Amino acid sequence: MSFRMNWRVLLRLLVTAVFLLPFLWLLTAALHPVGRPLPTSLTFSLDMTLENFGRVWQLVPFGRFTLNSLLVVLLAVPLTLVTSSWAGFGMAQLPKTSQRRWIVLSLAVLMVPGVALWASRFLLYRTLGWYDSILVLIAPALMGSSPFFVLMFYRAFRRIPTAIYEAAQLDSAGVLASWWHVGLPIARPTAIGVALLSFVLYWGDFVSPLLYLRSQSLYTLPVALRLLQQLATSDWPLLMAGAFMATIIPVALFLLLQPYFARLGH
Repeated sequence: MSFRMNWRVLLRLLVTAVFLLPFLWLLTAALHPVGRPLPTSLTFSLDMTLENFGRVWQLVPFGRFTLNSLLVVLLAVPLTLVTSSWAGFGMAQLPKTSQRRWIVLSLAVLMVPGVALWASRFLLYRTLGWYDSILVLIAPALMGSSPFFVLMFYRAFRRIPTAIYEAAQLDSAGVLASWWHVGLPIARPTAIGVALLSFVLYWGDFVSPLLYLRSQSLYTLPVALRLLQQLATSDWPLLMAGAFMATIIPVALFLLLQPYFARLGH
């Protein structure tokens, strides 16, 4: 038994090392001295410097952009969980014929390219008075962010036996009570997956702030990286430092929340 457990630990460490190699290379490139070509392999030298990280904060308001990105994900991720789980729960309660129609419709919407929605979203935001506000960045969360998230929750709620819902109804539980006390606790692994995917979606969103924001004070981290590229096109150590700072935040949050996710998954 111990031999098998050791192999599992070694396998996990190996997989972790493979995924960490690009991250380590990014760090070494960010520490590379200014004016030298980037290393083509993972190398460490004595002339590494933290100067590039300081220059990032001098060239762009990186702290402000980081707070904007954190605000967006703190608002958008919970909204996505609520709205997409509501939609998935509602689909799971429909008759089978109606479920098929909504599944086909969700798949059809999922295949619509994002570029086709840019103009219509722009007109909608201008009409609602949301243009050039933080609302344009979290507005998709009001509709579940993506049909894929809705289908994930639908799949999770659909696998719950109908007898469990009927028992909740006999205990005078309404629709919202059944969703909160019955469906959502059983679908916790799906909720964790949707939360992580929506976090990545909103954290790396570059198009929305670029199209629907005019005030630089509302920009997020993806736009900050673009500004760095425009200011120093060939200064790759500087760009790698900015990319590392934008990447380390979600990685650190994921590591800090890993015990919480593990408890939810059991």
